[in-house]
Amino acid sequence: MKAMKGPAIFLAQFLGDSAPFDTLDGLAEWAGALGYVGVQIPCDPRLIDLKLAAESKAYCDDLRGRLAKFGVEPTELSTHLQGQLVAVHPAYDQLFDGFAPAALHGKPAERQAWAVDQVKLAARASANLGLNAHATFSGALAWPYVYPWPQRPAGLVEEAFAELGRRWTPILDVFEEAGVDCAYEIHPGEDIHDGATWERFLEAVGNHPRARILFDPSHYVLQQLDYLDFIDRYHDRISCFHVKDAEFNPTGRTGVYGGYESWVNRAGRFRSLGDGQVDFVGIFSKLAQYGYRGWAVLEWECALKRSEDGAREGAPFIRDHIIHVTDRPFDDFAASGVDRAAIRALLGLSPQRD
Repeated sequence: MKAMKGPAIFLAQFLGDSAPFDTLDGLAEWAGALGYVGVQIPCDPRLIDLKLAAESKAYCDDLRGRLAKFGVEPTELSTHLQGQLVAVHPAYDQLFDGFAPAALHGKPAERQAWAVDQVKLAARASANLGLNAHATFSGALAWPYVYPWPQRPAGLVEEAFAELGRRWTPILDVFEEAGVDCAYEIHPGEDIHDGATWERFLEAVGNHPRARILFDPSHYVLQQLDYLDFIDRYHDRISCFHVKDAEFNPTGRTGVYGGYESWVNRAGRFRSLGDGQVDFVGIFSKLAQYGYRGWAVLEWECALKRSEDGAREGAPFIRDHIIHVTDRPFDDFAASGVDRAAIRALLGLSPQRD
């Protein structure tokens, strides 16, 4: 039985203005030298021409060939920033303008149309790259009302998710045509931020077969969700996996909401792999138990450690946690080889005629 694939690394946190972090080839060579065999690629024009990738199989074959020179392959494309812009509450318009081209700033309707087109292009580009899953965000309309004070008017949450469903269903249909899963990262700040909101969204899109989950346990730690139980409940919809650590150390001064403190001073904060509290042995075991065959992708974010150190340590950490599922029971050596007649005799039953 095949194991999950990896180790891989999400390039978004490492993309920069200087070599080797300023080009896809430079990042691929750097990642390959660290022991990664896959890269998750954000749909940034510095790394990929998304429109050309959606239209040209030859361009995608060339991109895969360039990566292969460094011993890596694409795992998924990511439209986290574009997906965020599919649904934006007006309170966040100015803050999220930075996720779109400058020509669209201050134009929320045009910005949304651009974002929808980008995610659809990513579906087609993923197919041309031979990928079967895509990573994104859902965006949010109801997030400003996440805490029930002042009291929410009846129907507000229901209408927010109905609208989210109306916006995403046509996009999911494009993913269906492309044969690619659309995996939403369950993440605070998105309308899909826990199991309950995932169920609301899934209902709003009519249980669309391409609506899937990007599982990242770090965001569950910060919300104090049971991430192992989450896998038990929703494993059949998990198509992507961010391997990311976190810790939660509440005090009498600050807890889940963070007190507007910096990341260093919050009770909940992201950490490099192995430095936090996430039970990765439990997670990799659960995913192996349920037959997850996607990629294990490091997403590095840490309030303390240097990014280069986190990346260097991440590849062996993931490699050592991947479980190659056994193809036979561990107690096969003790199999008695008893036939059916003997079994019936052991049960005190008379021989049965065929």
